[in-house]
Amino acid sequence: MKITIIHWFRNDLRLHDNAALYQACQDAHLVLPVFILDLASMATLPDINVPRAGGHRMRFLLESLADLRHNLRQKGSDLLIRTGDPRQVLAELVGQHQASAVYAGQEATPEEVGLEEQVQQALQPIGAQLKLFWMLSLYHPDDLPFGVSEVPDAYRDFRKGCEKQATVRDEVPMPVLPALPDIAVGRLPTMKDLGLTAPRTDERAAIHFVGGETAALHRVATYFWERDQLRNYKHTRNQLIGEDYSSKFSAWLANGCLSPRRVYWEVRRYEQERKKNVSTYWLIFELIWRDYFRFQAARQGHRIFLARGPRNVSTIGWEKDADLFAQWAAGQTGIPFVDANMRELNATGFMSNRGRQNVASLLLHRGEKPDLSVWWPWGAAYLESLLIDYDPASNWGNWNMVAEVGADAHGDRYFNIYTQATRYDPQGEYVKRWCPELQHVPADKLHLLSLNSARELASWGVELGITYPFPLVDPLKWTRRNSPHEQD
Repeated sequence: MKITIIHWFRNDLRLHDNAALYQACQDAHLVLPVFILDLASMATLPDINVPRAGGHRMRFLLESLADLRHNLRQKGSDLLIRTGDPRQVLAELVGQHQASAVYAGQEATPEEVGLEEQVQQALQPIGAQLKLFWMLSLYHPDDLPFGVSEVPDAYRDFRKGCEKQATVRDEVPMPVLPALPDIAVGRLPTMKDLGLTAPRTDERAAIHFVGGETAALHRVATYFWERDQLRNYKHTRNQLIGEDYSSKFSAWLANGCLSPRRVYWEVRRYEQERKKNVSTYWLIFELIWRDYFRFQAARQGHRIFLARGPRNVSTIGWEKDADLFAQWAAGQTGIPFVDANMRELNATGFMSNRGRQNVASLLLHRGEKPDLSVWWPWGAAYLESLLIDYDPASNWGNWNMVAEVGADAHGDRYFNIYTQATRYDPQGEYVKRWCPELQHVPADKLHLLSLNSARELASWGVELGITYPFPLVDPLKWTRRNSPHEQD
């Protein structure tokens, strides 16, 4: 009897190192690759009134699906595209094609895990099973020196355990896809179909991200081998302008267009053929950070999405102030370094890791010398809507850390915005790129803009409250000796 298996693409939009797809091709005579666009993933978030997945994210996703379909067709197959509830769609496809199973990538966060359970329940009455394959991380959970329920709280302990006792598996081979019979594969929706306006390309963007496996592999080849930038990664990764100051792999990793194991093994090849140094180590160090957030998400469940966080911290001091939040979100805080980062995010769907730490710190810091003290889950949800490289584990895990509610209780996560700005944008090039109304302000006056006299500001074409907002917090506190601890 001929066996048919459905491969349900989720966050694994690639052919290379795709364990679920490879195994489906080993086990079945016919494999039906399918992607299901669940419109619930685009629902409007309450309180802050933005879609869960906004225009930047959806553009990248549609590009990734178009590339996946192209690559499948090159292999003699195709991508079935459906819109609706995955439970119903998969049950219908199983019934129509007498499939015995659905193979898919396994997720770590509660909403996605809950969907897996619901799909399994929907398939059982029709005699099919859901078979899940872990593909989210560099290390496979079976290879960790601790169970998922025993993942260390501190990243330092997680990393050391992995480096000493875990190994990274080889990639699975590229699948040999059986030819697809005459099936209605479905049309890839457009942004207009989804009720979204395609975001305009902004020439100021550090990089123009194009979705898909093809662009992902090209980026790896370009960054590592053609431009030879890996050797500098550790020293340039906190810069703010330009395509190559960091790897920029995150968007493709988040959507599964790029396997973290492919990145790891390319680093190891680079070390053999070019150079092994602190930068090659540091890129793997960052991949382990990514794993830490995934395994913490699997361990902590819904707690990473709660204001109290995994450590059940008091929420006293955080206020649901919609006006302050709106000014922060629009890049209108009157703090140039934060405003520049928020404007870059709004215009491009991307923000550097350095920027993310700073904008989060300003939004949520409370206590004796507070900043905005706004309800931090609003900030995490706003970035969820906009970030091209959004994934729940990394985004919410990072916000947990800055809010100091996460499992890792080590260290003060406060960021002194002034010293951060002068360290990482000393000439003000980044701020002036995204806040052009400040282009005539001297660099040494820029980051403490509001402390200059009205006459000086006028000479630079700035009038606070008119051409640029008054600051929402007093920046003078960042210059005092008793200012809050500076986070690197």
